[in-house]
Amino acid sequence: MSCFLVLEDGATYPGKAFGYPAPRTDELAEIEALRAVGEVVFNTAMGGYHEILTDSSYAGQLVTMTYPHIGNYGTDDEWSETLSVDRGTIPGIKPAGMIVRSLYRGPVPDGRSTLDSFLRKHRTPGISDLDTRALTLRIREKGSPKGVIVRSDSREGALSKTELKRCVDMLRSFPDMVGRDLIGEVGALGPEEENAAGGPHFLLVDCGIKANIVRELVALGCKVTVVPSGESAEEILAARADAVLYSNGPGDPAVLDFAIEQVRGLLGKTPVFGICLGHQLVCLALGASTYKMKFGHHGVNHPVRDEKTGKVFVTSQNHGFAVEESTLPDGADVWFRNANDRSIEGIAHRKLPVMTAQFHPESAPGPRDSAWIFKAFLARLGR
Repeated sequence: MSCFLVLEDGATYPGKAFGYPAPRTDELAEIEALRAVGEVVFNTAMGGYHEILTDSSYAGQLVTMTYPHIGNYGTDDEWSETLSVDRGTIPGIKPAGMIVRSLYRGPVPDGRSTLDSFLRKHRTPGISDLDTRALTLRIREKGSPKGVIVRSDSREGALSKTELKRCVDMLRSFPDMVGRDLIGEVGALGPEEENAAGGPHFLLVDCGIKANIVRELVALGCKVTVVPSGESAEEILAARADAVLYSNGPGDPAVLDFAIEQVRGLLGKTPVFGICLGHQLVCLALGASTYKMKFGHHGVNHPVRDEKTGKVFVTSQNHGFAVEESTLPDGADVWFRNANDRSIEGIAHRKLPVMTAQFHPESAPGPRDSAWIFKAFLARLGR
């Protein structure tokens, strides 16, 4: 079945449908929230599509894979980056849709599902046979646009003027990523504990946490308690954990006033760490500001330099916002810097027990070069 990716400026990319059927243009007012429509981003990974699709940080986005052939090894629920019980309001797959150049439609190993059936199961549309190179160049030049995946009943192989107008009108009224609070759509609704006999005790505030963050800490012997992002600072401190770690998550960090005040209520009272969105929340709580990047960092091949040692390592990343360096307060030193665009990739505070990473040291998918960050967190606790 033919379908189309339509961008907010009216640019249209034809392709073939896979996964859950995309809506017709006359159904746009009725589409399920956060399905088929969102900010269009590109990811430069060659694989890891299952982990990408189950990463809550992609909520509200349409993910374009720049590697041309996707799906050849299938999917397996054991690879999912949602926690053991997915308690968010967005089930299973977190992005609003998937965009690929060439979809593998052949057999997959026993016990696995095809990418097509995985998207169908989780009511997520996909589009293949699309010129992803042209789309990626457009995003690099003009920034990440809003887009929607739709199908047409027309037999002429193109959207009619009426259909195109419906798409553009809807996209113009659809909220920008700037200003969007999405963490209420993902994450834990109640506490979950792992390795109860372990130590030290990390309390993880779930803004859309990737499961491998929990796995990495448990592998180091830590006790981990995952709590919802709606907990108050007083409730978090009452748990008497050895440290608090804020997770990754979707949306604009600057509008998360409750979370920022929550972090501010912890600073100086307990060690605080942050990963991705958590890094941004910690910096905002310290008094810094954030900004929307042109097209963000999404992939597994992003070089980062450790400003303390000068060493460069390759990281897994997924973020569209960054911390404005000129607004960092005294005492908050840049720990990591992106080697491509020099944006901040983490801070370490000189006086407070505070450390953050903008990238994903837990990988999943991606290289393991930065897994040592978790040991650095433990070292900051004297462990």
